[in-house]
Amino acid sequence: MKRGLLLPLALATLASGCSLFATKDNIHPPKPVPQFAHALAVRKLWNHSLGNGAGRSGARLRPAVSGEVVYAVSDDGDIAAWNLKTGATLWSHSFASGWHPFGLFQGREHDHFSGGPAVADGLLVVGTQKGGVYALDAKSGKALWRAQVSSEVISTPAIAGGKVFVRTNDGHVFALDGQTGKQSWLYDRGDVPPLSLRGNGTLLAVNGALFFGSDDGKLVALSQADGSTLWQVPIATGEGRTDIQRLNDADGRVTFANGTLYVDAYHGEAMAVDAATGHVLWSRALSSYTGVDEGAGKVVAVDDASNVWALDAGNGGDLWKQDALEWRWLSAPVVQLDKYIVVGDLQGHVFWLSLAHGKLLAERHPAGSAIVARPLVVGDIAIVAGKDGSVTAYQIAGG
Repeated sequence: MKRGLLLPLALATLASGCSLFATKDNIHPPKPVPQFAHALAVRKLWNHSLGNGAGRSGARLRPAVSGEVVYAVSDDGDIAAWNLKTGATLWSHSFASGWHPFGLFQGREHDHFSGGPAVADGLLVVGTQKGGVYALDAKSGKALWRAQVSSEVISTPAIAGGKVFVRTNDGHVFALDGQTGKQSWLYDRGDVPPLSLRGNGTLLAVNGALFFGSDDGKLVALSQADGSTLWQVPIATGEGRTDIQRLNDADGRVTFANGTLYVDAYHGEAMAVDAATGHVLWSRALSSYTGVDEGAGKVVAVDDASNVWALDAGNGGDLWKQDALEWRWLSAPVVQLDKYIVVGDLQGHVFWLSLAHGKLLAERHPAGSAIVARPLVVGDIAIVAGKDGSVTAYQIAGG
């Protein structure tokens, strides 16, 4: 069976891009959009529409930022760079207008962007559904090199130490030379389970190591230098009578703070792990497929019923739970200014919550379709990408 095609009912709909709110397959109707007194002033800075967004790919295309520039791509081949504060277009390209970075297709159907973008060290890197990896000059958009990997790239690459790290849908991790795109090493796990969620855990490159959650529910640490396994820790042990009940997957974002990794998994645990040794500092049951974030001594997570949790970063203890957004199929949460939490939902709403106590503070509705990618936060600015290609920047008044 091809991986990623058989999913839990609600998750299958989420991955395919169909609306959970318009199908009888959704056995858990979402709570209505909550009504509350807004206690936080949030203003829209700018908005763009970029191609068809993620389209029907199921990819969680998410903007990236470097300095004062925001970069975004769409499934159908649009790519753009905008000023962070004004939204002014610095450069843009589109397959639809006949552009291709390497002129390879000559009128034939182009490849589709599906992973990224990532930006660092002057490089802008994006992966494709056909296993292409494109590197562009971040300042000008000029094509630098193209590499081919073994299968679809649907998670954001990582850039560090002169290398570009790319995870593929068949379980491989490639290290490519940042100057040429030539392969430096290959991590071949070779045992991707037949059933997993549509997605791959994003690579985190820090302190000479590469961290990611695997499709069989492990947190894995590799050496950036040669791809050797430094350690791995199980974070999901799905049990049950059916394949879906036994599904283990760690597709969410791994967060690093003060030498500690924080991670979660579907049918698994929320966990804190020492980044250097792989020693588990604490763990507690919490099933999620989005990933966690950390700020002000708290770890925030969205469980598989879209309840928002705050845990003590030191011991994993519960601090608060917000259930007003239950079954609204929230994006991964992101901490803003160590005061707020930002999440999007499958109807295109964005919510700001208090990090201190979980109270709902503000809501906006920028997107005409689902928000499945984790919002991008830069100081007091939050950038939200809708699945339909809308990209909207909001600013908190007064921080």
